[in-house]
Amino acid sequence: MSKEGANKEVFLRMSKRDSISRTKAWTIRLIAIALSLIVCALVIVFITNDNPIQVYLGIIDGAIGKKRRMWVTIREIMTLLIIAVGLTPAFKMRFWNIGAEGQILMGGAATAAVMIYFGNSMPNWLLLLIIFAASSIAGMLWGVLPAVFKAYYNTNETLFTLMLNYVAMQIVTFCIVFWENPTGSNTVGIINGATRKGWFQEIFGMQYGLNIIVVLIMTVGVYLYMRHSKQGYEIAVVGESQNTAKYAGINVKKVIIRTMMISGGICGLAGSIIVSGASHTISTSTADGRGFTAIIVAWMSKFNPIAMLAVSAFLVFMQQGSIQIASQYGLNENASDIITGVLLFFLIGCEFFINYKVEFRGNKKGVQ
Repeated sequence: MSKEGANKEVFLRMSKRDSISRTKAWTIRLIAIALSLIVCALVIVFITNDNPIQVYLGIIDGAIGKKRRMWVTIREIMTLLIIAVGLTPAFKMRFWNIGAEGQILMGGAATAAVMIYFGNSMPNWLLLLIIFAASSIAGMLWGVLPAVFKAYYNTNETLFTLMLNYVAMQIVTFCIVFWENPTGSNTVGIINGATRKGWFQEIFGMQYGLNIIVVLIMTVGVYLYMRHSKQGYEIAVVGESQNTAKYAGINVKKVIIRTMMISGGICGLAGSIIVSGASHTISTSTADGRGFTAIIVAWMSKFNPIAMLAVSAFLVFMQQGSIQIASQYGLNENASDIITGVLLFFLIGCEFFINYKVEFRGNKKGVQ
């Protein structure tokens, strides 16, 4: 290369990787986690002027320091996990389901309706079975709408599912008007607080034992469905190429609709876990952004349920710990949001370095 050509060579160049080993990919993610923790420490020290080690001990204490806190952390991990699991079939099919928030809300609204209207007319075990069915069907219906339009009219599923989130919020607002308790509070209040009908009961002495059982069953079920079933194979083929799927004789429209019914149904079931298994009420903030956070969890985990559990645990652990830090140092709730945002920034940003490599001028081997 001539001297003039060398001078014109760009200083920094990025190119897409052909492949990367799983070990190297997870090493990059671990580096990102370590960097995020360092930046979080700097942010916290800047705000509180306290020793960062003490701050991180406070985070650990806030997440698992007491039995009550530990169970809340486990409960939140399970909730985030099942939503990520629910999104997996759709994302594997390259159907960008951004509507988990709406599907959760519809599942939660169906759960609240069953608790309110049938709470005193049947035993709790039967009520819970109806709650599971009703919430799943509600989420399924909310998920199948964009799927039908995508399959037959090739609409943009991202915008469609995103808009349905806001429609679901308005439906919940409408329901609150009818279920308002006490009158004038503009809230539903705790449903069946006296009888606890429709509430998840303790199992084996574990406060959130039923939450754990339901989530783990769904996680294992989706794993087996995606890895060892014909329908799971069809989803993977459609996700790779719809033309290839059609050539192989796969009914693409049927696969899209069926997969979104499954995805929406699981996200709807997550609504019942939140309403019946945790908050025992319904509001427009019932989903609380978990549907969007679960997208990050599913994407980072490469749709591996075991990795989803680890990523969910890390995010929830830091979120719960950050809330404790905010409370301990008299900070407002935005402090915990800042810490969560820093974590997500690094976790999402590291995916760039997994998919692309950076090359500097004069170093053809580049940074891998």
